[in-house]
Amino acid sequence: MGVTKLPTHFARKEFRVNAIIRKRMTARKRRIDKRLDKCNYPDDFSEPMMRGPTPQIELSDRSVGTSYGGIALIRQLVEDIDLAGEIDRRLMLFKYHLPYHESDHVLNFAFNALCGGSCLEDLELRRQDEAYLNLLGATRIPDPTTAGDFCRRFNESDVDALQSAIDAARLKVWSRQSEEFFNEACIEADGAMVETMAECKEGIDYSYKGVWGYHPLVVTLANTGEVLRLVNRSGNRPSHDGAWIKFDEAIALCRDAGFRRMLLRGDTDFSQTEHLDRWDAQGNISFVFGLDCTNHRHLLADDLPENTWKLLKRPPKYEVQTKERSKPPRVKQEIVERREFKDTQLIDEWIAETPYRPVACKQDYRLIVVRKNLSVNDPRQGRLFEDYQYSFYITNDWHSKAEQVVFSANNRCNQENYVAQLRSVRALHAPVDNLLSNQAYMLMTALAWNLKAWLALSLPDPKADGPQCQERRSEKAKLLKMEFRTFVNYLIRLPAQVVKTGRRIVVRLLGWNTWQAVFFRLNSAFTRPMRC
Repeated sequence: MGVTKLPTHFARKEFRVNAIIRKRMTARKRRIDKRLDKCNYPDDFSEPMMRGPTPQIELSDRSVGTSYGGIALIRQLVEDIDLAGEIDRRLMLFKYHLPYHESDHVLNFAFNALCGGSCLEDLELRRQDEAYLNLLGATRIPDPTTAGDFCRRFNESDVDALQSAIDAARLKVWSRQSEEFFNEACIEADGAMVETMAECKEGIDYSYKGVWGYHPLVVTLANTGEVLRLVNRSGNRPSHDGAWIKFDEAIALCRDAGFRRMLLRGDTDFSQTEHLDRWDAQGNISFVFGLDCTNHRHLLADDLPENTWKLLKRPPKYEVQTKERSKPPRVKQEIVERREFKDTQLIDEWIAETPYRPVACKQDYRLIVVRKNLSVNDPRQGRLFEDYQYSFYITNDWHSKAEQVVFSANNRCNQENYVAQLRSVRALHAPVDNLLSNQAYMLMTALAWNLKAWLALSLPDPKADGPQCQERRSEKAKLLKMEFRTFVNYLIRLPAQVVKTGRRIVVRLLGWNTWQAVFFRLNSAFTRPMRC
């Protein structure tokens, strides 16, 4: 199938618009740089910088604006991957649409989180923002009470239907990535406590942390930070409860997307030993799980010959780009020594490995042991002694160096940052009255975090090499790793004038920031006519 060429007048118009936008961005950047120039001081220092005439406040007549002009870009992404259509085709909760469809409710939750909403009541702010409604092309959006009632309509099959709709949109975004993207999918799982003081929420229970609430399971893709699965569970359930089911679903999803290998990672609660043989037999699945330090494993590590141990050298956390700066004084250590607290310090780490067969397995796997040698100083008891601790990792990776396996397992700690981001999005929150309705709320709100990742993945990959191409790749990586609050501040919370005409909606950004060039590159990617 050939490539359809744009008519000449369309190409000229697109070039002219892009040139005007670039010129305006350059002018705004120049004005900001001039204001922030260290040498650009006012002539008179006798008065403070914040001075000038008192502003006059008026109410606009016909012109309307919003603080969240970046939602226009998110809406372009939603239309580009047909997310609303996927939701309406799979999720059927209404017999009649009067007037809302299922996608209206789902996107209402996600857009509210993207606009900094922290609770259902914040939906009322969105409903009263005329420019925001014009930007969405909506006459009205659901109010907080209606949104809560929508969550209570869900049963287990409806939650699965919503998840399948999100997966369908996800596969469209993944399909546009380069071949390197599909080398390996790193799938991680962890539990997260959602505390609530409410007494009438169905499904809450007393957790191992001594709090009442829920204990959802979060399965993420380490490559992009996306939430692949989010399952709400009772507060007294262990972290690994049902994790193997969601691991299998994530594996199937990644295999359908075209990933050539899958890596499963989890802490000691997710060892899943009864499923290791089945995963290993599939050939393209590797795993690294932590194991508890039981008495049997402790004795096994003690009995390892001394010649099997070797010093574990960890790489530096970062490389010094200019020159190494002097380190600040260790205030905490000074206080510990002055007040004679018990002080435990790491001396060094040693690593060893041995074949190991868990009770639930029929074959041997690779057990990697890390021994931490510790120096324990207890001034109150007047003694200084050495101690050691063991950490165990089980894997079916027989080719990588033991150090690489340990570093890979330690990288799983980055998932805790993703869980923290979900808390920032308010996805790990329980505003409704039962377990399933809160799971639906969590899934719909976590969609805001996924939309952020999909927006970063939608940045076109440069085809050539060079300084500018390296900069483009770096921008894509930074946007993918960006914290949610930073993302909202730079790409969503953008003051904009919204002009609604008979046939189109025009969003005029009124401010400038350092990510505006990326914003307009994404806009060009979404508005460019389809080529086949």
